[in-house]
Amino acid sequence: MPHGNHGPGLRRTGSMIYRVLLPFLLALFSLSCSSDGSAARTSEPAALPPPVMRNIVFFGNSLTAGYGLPPQQSFPSLIQQKIDSAGLSWQCINAGVSGETTAGGLQRLPTVLAKRRPDVFVLELGANDGLRGIPVRETTQNLQRIMDGVHKQYPQAEIVLVGMEFPFDLSAFGEHRYARYADEFKAQFRPLAEKNRAAFVPFLLQGVLGRPELNLPDRAHPNAAGYRIVADNVWQVLEPVLRNYNVAGN
Repeated sequence: MPHGNHGPGLRRTGSMIYRVLLPFLLALFSLSCSSDGSAARTSEPAALPPPVMRNIVFFGNSLTAGYGLPPQQSFPSLIQQKIDSAGLSWQCINAGVSGETTAGGLQRLPTVLAKRRPDVFVLELGANDGLRGIPVRETTQNLQRIMDGVHKQYPQAEIVLVGMEFPFDLSAFGEHRYARYADEFKAQFRPLAEKNRAAFVPFLLQGVLGRPELNLPDRAHPNAAGYRIVADNVWQVLEPVLRNYNVAGN
């Protein structure tokens, strides 16, 4: 039958087609595997986790709060700008309250610590104690208790203590005891910093005190230009603390 007679011929023809196409099929399969491997090798690396944002709590009085100025001109806000420019993962929290003494700060501390965990705690208090003539020993004890309270709740927190001097020369009042009080007041801060192994800003208002062009009309609080200098004073001490904190992996 014609159908049966053509069977072997068809098989031979199919075999020949298979032998001719086989190299192309192998090449196509190889190209496909190579393409898949290349895609795997050139795939995007896994995204890195976002950096951990740490907190700097600025705990102080009107000098920290930025008395008389918009919040963005306070020195903690200016420090935040420096941090952002340096590409560091820190956020500044302004916990300054105008008129606060060290005793008031000690009472307020638990509320602040409950709201924000400080990785770095910048302590700027004492000026109002001096203006009210509070005994230096009492001021020193309150500052120590504040630092003790921070370390008790957050043992890994780094403390930066800010030194302060009187905003005017007490010797002008004509009595030696006022000048002696001013000297004792100024001298309390550095030993406290050394005792607690805290970073130390010797004088917050360095380069600003006594310069009318850098202060508000009350001559006690910096203006916007003055706060830029204040921020520089603090940043000189604070920046190494932040960078070393990251290196130490706290």
